[in-house]
Amino acid sequence: MAAPRLILILGDQLSPHLSSLAEGDPARDRVVMAEVAGECDYVPHHRKKIAFLFAAMRHFAERLRQDGWRVDYYTLDQDHQDLTDALLASRRDSGARQLLVTAPGEWRLLEAMKRQWPQKLGCTVRILDDRRFLCTTEAFRDWAECRKQPRMEYFYRTMRRATGLLMDADGQPLGGRWNFDKENRKRFDGEAPPPGPKRFNPDATPREVLELAEARFPDRFGDLQPFWFAVTEEQAQASLSHFLDHALPHFGDYQDAMDSGDDFLFHGVLSQYINAGLLDPLAVCEAAEQRYLQDKAPLNAVEGFIRQILGWREYVRGLYWLLMPDYREENRLASHRDLPWFYWSGETRMRCVSEAVRATREHAYAHHIQRLMVTGNLALLLGVDVKQIHEWYLAVYADAYEWVELPNTLGMVMRLSGLQALRRQRQIHPAHVRLLRRLPLQGEQRRGRQQLPVQQPLLAFYPPPPAALREAPAHEHDLQSLGPHGLEQAGRDPGPRRHPARGSRTPLGSLSELRIRDAEQWWCLPGSLKPSVGALIWPSLAK
Repeated sequence: MAAPRLILILGDQLSPHLSSLAEGDPARDRVVMAEVAGECDYVPHHRKKIAFLFAAMRHFAERLRQDGWRVDYYTLDQDHQDLTDALLASRRDSGARQLLVTAPGEWRLLEAMKRQWPQKLGCTVRILDDRRFLCTTEAFRDWAECRKQPRMEYFYRTMRRATGLLMDADGQPLGGRWNFDKENRKRFDGEAPPPGPKRFNPDATPREVLELAEARFPDRFGDLQPFWFAVTEEQAQASLSHFLDHALPHFGDYQDAMDSGDDFLFHGVLSQYINAGLLDPLAVCEAAEQRYLQDKAPLNAVEGFIRQILGWREYVRGLYWLLMPDYREENRLASHRDLPWFYWSGETRMRCVSEAVRATREHAYAHHIQRLMVTGNLALLLGVDVKQIHEWYLAVYADAYEWVELPNTLGMVMRLSGLQALRRQRQIHPAHVRLLRRLPLQGEQRRGRQQLPVQQPLLAFYPPPPAALREAPAHEHDLQSLGPHGLEQAGRDPGPRRHPARGSRTPLGSLSELRIRDAEQWWCLPGSLKPSVGALIWPSLAK
């Protein structure tokens, strides 16, 4: 009989059709799954994120046993420091000579598997493609290298053609348009009652994990209760059905909306289930498409939902593997200030920020507008250190893995895309804040325009030199909005206004504290009273 092999399944690979399982043989091979301290601690992951993954992993291990697999499952209290410690224990017991593993979603882990694990484990390591994604890394590289600016919109169209999703018999997009994003920006008016995500009462397995997380991470960021996440494929499918039946019809209209009385509105909190492997992304898209074909959901809702998965999710994954490892060190705007304390505590007068942090702490979730327009834009304006804001996003959200989080943080939040490809980077604008239609205002917000100090609110938000701005097309809209002089005049911006991280000449004392103070004053104003960002940064250009 051939020697047994080990099959490692990671916490975000909880799919029965995983390539490593398809390659293996239950009669011969042994599955290894492990809760290890090193994967919990390389960033301080949200406690609810840890509980979700451990509970889902334990349920998946039990399913594999029922399917005839032998599973070595190592719990956190067995104190294995990293994955190789657990694998060594199984290799010694089984005599395995080869490890099969589906490629991980992080560069650091893939490099360790290639360069360190064969010698450390004393066996060969065979890394298989992750076929759960719809575009391979090689196909994305070929697509990107053929284009001067590989933008997501064109990649999305390529994926629509390849899959046939929302396409007619002539190969044209249903409805005559590829993208209905402009119709998906309505304020929430309160007329359609938000269903919220489907919630589950935790069974014995999540309850055990919650006790473990409470004992091992008592001071870690994040609330453990209430815990209502799906932790099995069946529960995740029920969550998907709930979303399609009750939320998808209104998802398109209100997908960008925020409301102080509801943390979810019409979002289904499905991304963490897709990214962990509990839901298949293509099956999810096909189910949504059927709702449109059956006249159960409008096209703008279905297209907007599919675009997030088929377009954006696949795109950022391709971008991550195309640009790594140098991408992780990108910081062309030289942002080096410490992450403000209120990103953890939520203690700030900026109501939008405190609400986003509260929701993040309670649910390990916040939807994309809160992540990009609120916490993200503020980090950009404050000049927060890129590594610190990247690790914060990676730590606090249950759906965050480096392949999806890093391109969003560097490209969308901190505007550092090395390919200059993330065209949809967004700068703060009063219209975005006004989406918080029901959010109570704080402080002295009712002052008339004539009483508002023109320079004060963003006095400390100095931009980088215009030459750096012009390097990325994503900044073009911001520069054009500065006034009639536009890009040409921005290039003649006077020297004394330099980016603080590159040496400010202004005697402002503690600039980081001033930035935060002025940010609080500015964000607490109603949108109609906020001065133009361009006028505040370069007042000479807005005459």
